[in-house]
Amino acid sequence: MTTYAFPNHFLWGAAASGPQTEGAEGKPHRSIWDSWHAAQPERFYRGIGPETVCNTLHRYKEDVALMKHIGFNSFRTSIQWSRLIDDLETGEPNAEAVRFYNDYFDEMIANGIEPMVNLYHFDMPEELQNRYGGFESKHVTDLFARFAATAFRLFGHKIKYWITFNEPIVPVEGGYLYDFHYPCKKDGKLAAQVAFNIMLAHAKAVQCYREQALTGEIGVVLNLTPSYTRNDSAEDKKAAWYADLLFNRSFLDPLVKHQFPKELCELLALHQCLPETTKEEVSLITGSHIDFLGVNYYVPRRVQARETPYTLDYFTPEFYFENYVDPNGRFNPYRDNNEIHPQAIYDIATNIRDNYGNIKWYLAEIGIAMDLQSEGPVQADGVIDDGFRIGLMEEHLVQLHRAIADGANCFGVHQWTFIDNWSWLNSFKRRYGFYRLDLETGKRQIKRNGLWFKALAQSNQFTLE
Repeated sequence: MTTYAFPNHFLWGAAASGPQTEGAEGKPHRSIWDSWHAAQPERFYRGIGPETVCNTLHRYKEDVALMKHIGFNSFRTSIQWSRLIDDLETGEPNAEAVRFYNDYFDEMIANGIEPMVNLYHFDMPEELQNRYGGFESKHVTDLFARFAATAFRLFGHKIKYWITFNEPIVPVEGGYLYDFHYPCKKDGKLAAQVAFNIMLAHAKAVQCYREQALTGEIGVVLNLTPSYTRNDSAEDKKAAWYADLLFNRSFLDPLVKHQFPKELCELLALHQCLPETTKEEVSLITGSHIDFLGVNYYVPRRVQARETPYTLDYFTPEFYFENYVDPNGRFNPYRDNNEIHPQAIYDIATNIRDNYGNIKWYLAEIGIAMDLQSEGPVQADGVIDDGFRIGLMEEHLVQLHRAIADGANCFGVHQWTFIDNWSWLNSFKRRYGFYRLDLETGKRQIKRNGLWFKALAQSNQFTLE
């Protein structure tokens, strides 16, 4: 038997977001997800949109009690820009939203659960997208900073951990390269501009936080997907280098290392995709310091050198590589046969340790997708048997434990997610929660993974044979 014990005061909990749990009710503005679903419901799995959620807006007290029941000492959610702010230009808040968020955060704190609050989880207000192009516009970076400053002023005395953006590369990929987020454009140069502007918005928000001299910490959550090669050839290694540069280092280096990779700038210039910037903006981004990093990880990326011509009429990272499926890999039969590779956790941790100053970080999202059929029905003991998840989570945590033993500066783990929630175009196709959500009744039903997590969180360790 081997026991894997984690550091004292380790954070255990889950991650979610406002738009995926609160829904649209009572907001002064619609988000791009509200309006996109209204216009094209057929693009969403079974037509289910963001109005179908677990109703945290009204059931937060019940949900916080369920968090406490399975041992959470922390929980990440997000404040919806379209809910908190009445006047999107001035940043003036909505009184009802202020009341709700205060009550929600206070309920967590009263139950020993540290709220970690994110400001942007893909949910641009529709009005700002229509009027300015969202983060295509630098004016919107100023409006985001006003939103952030309002949130800090209202809740900064009680929130110790702030996050500016969750996975900031995803709106770039989904909205401007691969057509799975609104505004569904395909434009490499515009994608690079949006990426830069998001980093600028992040830096302006951090500046606002520092100006208010609050006692907490502020960071950013990045999805860092290691790139593995088909073989050890120089061509495949170069393909992985490009994938890492474009998908990981493009955000990680400016926000943590305080420098834009020279190779990235040269590559974007070669493809006529360099964003419009000023020296002052670049200095603001590279001079901005975060206190911690959040890391989301689900699956590895495997690449090989291109063997077929690149045929798109706009630039994407795949100009430099092709994706590769490892014929000897392990795959999740319940989520598009995505590869399972726990070793990636160790590789991420050692990369942060060795190349990014061993910055303090936490595993902000990790989750194993299943569907309703694979999870199965409620068992005789009242628990849903999703044991498939437990073994895989243990494998990933063994790798995290090994990394911590080797010096990785990790301070917590949040699984995705607490209750099955609405998930963008996938809606409820995939389930991740510790609790199942019944879409008709709203009932929360515990899963076996939730009980396993309770034992882990309360003991700060787990044991394997």
